[in-house]
Amino acid sequence: MQTLVNRIEQLVAFFGKAVSWLTTGLVWLICTDVILRYLFNFSSASLFELELHVFALIFLLGAAYTLKADRHVRVDVFYTRFSEKGKAWVNLIGTIIFLIPLCIVVIVSSVPFVAESYNIIEGSPDPGGLPFRFLVKSAIPIGFSLLLLQAVSFCIRSIFVIQGKHITDV
Repeated sequence: MQTLVNRIEQLVAFFGKAVSWLTTGLVWLICTDVILRYLFNFSSASLFELELHVFALIFLLGAAYTLKADRHVRVDVFYTRFSEKGKAWVNLIGTIIFLIPLCIVVIVSSVPFVAESYNIIEGSPDPGGLPFRFLVKSAIPIGFSLLLLQAVSFCIRSIFVIQGKHITDV
């Protein structure tokens, strides 16, 4: 089990670190857009769409890494007072009841959506917009598959904590 958890988390870390560079790119894109718009009175539909697409990639492909790093949003009113085993129980139950089913539903429902986008070679409906929108839509099932894998790893880690064991990170 330790090997499985480590392999999953290595894959998630690879995507997370790769996607983290997109945040720098997004900052540059937004700065460029602002400079062009306000200093040169120039606006571009493709630049605006590129900003949205990069943000979508960061969000979708970075969610699993956020879970791995335990940096996701949670209401810590009671959670912070729990013991490590109590936290592990909350994580395990919440992941099994909410996160894993959500990932499965999104993956299953997004595959036909993405397939249709590929079939019609979907691009932007806006004049001057970006082509190949289907490539960005592919990030939906990929991102949620990564999140599902990390959820499984999170469950295994929680079970180990409940049993009083720990998985060593690679």
